[in-house]
Amino acid sequence: MKLGRKKDNGATPADAESAVASDVAPPTPGRSRTTAPKGRPTPKRDTARRRGPVAPAPLTAAEARARRKALAGPKLSREERRADKAARRAQMVERRERMMAGEEAYLLPRDRGPVRRFVRDVVDARRNALGLFMPATLGLLFIMLAVPQLQVYMSPAMMVLVVIMAIDGILLGRKVAKRVDEKFPDNTESRWKLGWYAFGRASQLRRMRAPRPQVTHGSRVV
Repeated sequence: MKLGRKKDNGATPADAESAVASDVAPPTPGRSRTTAPKGRPTPKRDTARRRGPVAPAPLTAAEARARRKALAGPKLSREERRADKAARRAQMVERRERMMAGEEAYLLPRDRGPVRRFVRDVVDARRNALGLFMPATLGLLFIMLAVPQLQVYMSPAMMVLVVIMAIDGILLGRKVAKRVDEKFPDNTESRWKLGWYAFGRASQLRRMRAPRPQVTHGSRVV
């Protein structure tokens, strides 16, 4: 007696291929599967409505020049250009003067806030050895060029100057951090940033500091 394999309900290879083909959905006509690359993000709907329709690109050079002239507005005369330039210069001078005077609205972001103002006052009221770095360096270089025989002593002198600056900077940073903690107990700015800010201001000559010092040497800052 010969046993044969069971047939799969009479299915043939052709029927299997037709079933697989029917499972695959045909691509929908008129719908692309790829998106064209763009050089800029798609604007939002409200932004596109406010912008309005986009003007077509100019076809000729004359049309491009005419469009640039229309966008630039009316041409100013020489006197009007001079007056406009003088007004802008006066505005810049006024803004710088107010910034140097310490007005909060005109200060740079690094100088804004009551904590930074207090740090500046602490530095300006103190006689800092850091401020002697530039004059001392220029003096040593001048002596080295004028008297070459003293070059042997210049390197030790520079090392001593650097050590003095480092010690003065450390003492200043600790003093600033302590005074800030006493006056502003809710301060969230790190001591390192405040110390570095004080170090940078103290290393400049007094007349070159911006904003200008608001206190005199030896005055008591509270």
